[in-house]
Amino acid sequence: MSVRPAWKVREAGGATAWFTARLSFPDGARVEMLAVVSEGRLSLEDVRAQPPLSLDDLAELADWIEGPLFEACGAAPEPADASPYEHPSRARPARRARPVWPHGVEGRRLVAEEYLAAQRSGCDPVLAVMWATGHSRRRSLRLIAGARDAGLLTPRHARR
Repeated sequence: MSVRPAWKVREAGGATAWFTARLSFPDGARVEMLAVVSEGRLSLEDVRAQPPLSLDDLAELADWIEGPLFEACGAAPEPADASPYEHPSRARPARRARPVWPHGVEGRRLVAEEYLAAQRSGCDPVLAVMWATGHSRRRSLRLIAGARDAGLLTPRHARR
């Protein structure tokens, strides 16, 4: 994770500073953020991710960036029980935001299994693949097309 100062504005009572932060993953995913420090408090102004983050991933993002961002920005983190968004008695298990998804034939086979299982249960198969892989709709459709091309799923349209 890299954090760099963007700009600073001095006011009568203090200063407000903005920082840019970038978090990169080995699979090519990246998250870029704009953080602001004002009156000793740190908040995120803007978050951009490629591929897009789900709400669960966004919640996990706070855990990943909290330490390095507070350290680089010079702000002190709030106590854990002071968070207005989470009850202190509710502990979340640590997990990776995007599941590890195999490439190649194994990945196409797993996509086909997810797709067919969702079809049998009456759910949206594309959404099921999105949930399983952690990828966007467009990327999931490409994975499904790859499974179709490999012969693991039936053709989309009947040939005449």
